[in-house]
This record gives sequence, C-alpha cells and structure tokens, in this order.
Amino acid sequence: MPGVSEYFSLALRLLIAFGVVFELPVFMVFLAKMGLINAPLLRKHRKYAILFAFIIAAILTPTPDVVNQFFMAAPLVILYEVSIIAVSFFAGKTFFGFEKKDATP
Repeated sequence: MPGVSEYFSLALRLLIAFGVVFELPVFMVFLAKMGLINAPLLRKHRKYAILFAFIIAAILTPTPDVVNQFFMAAPLVILYEVSIIAVSFFAGKTFFGFEKKDATP
C-alpha cells in the first residue's frame, strides 16, 4: 500500500504535468507572435507532434499501461490542434522588434 508521501508526490507530478500541457496554445501563440512558427509549419509537422505527445505521455504517466498514456496524450493532441487554430487567428502580426529582415541588397 502506497504511503501518503508517495500519493502526494504522484498527485503533484500529474497536476503539474497537466497544468503545463494546458498552456500549450498560449505558448504556441507566443512563439508565432515572435515569428518563430506559423500555422502552415504546425500543420506540416503534425505527425511528429502526435508522436512527441505520446512519448511525453509515456514519460509523465506513472504506470506503463496504455490507458493512462492515452489520457495524457489525447489532450496534448487536441491542444496542438487548438494551437494551430489559435496561431492562425491571433498571430497575424508579430511583436514589435521581431519582424523578419529582408536579405535583399
């Protein structure tokens, strides 16, 4: 039977992991506002993002079963799709000072 400290450690780890996961759209819009990413780039690399979501879920979940891994990876994939939509809506104009410089002489 697990002790109280093990239970709180597991609960805190899962709480922090899910909290960080749900910040993904905000982080993606911030990167898009800086000009580092855009919606077509995110769409192009969707398959790698799904693979990365399942790898992160496998690392963060405490048990090796597929159900817990899916419960962590499914919100990551859904939030990645939400990030694509948010980037296409909110990242039309970059922050001041982050504009791309033209290399034309």
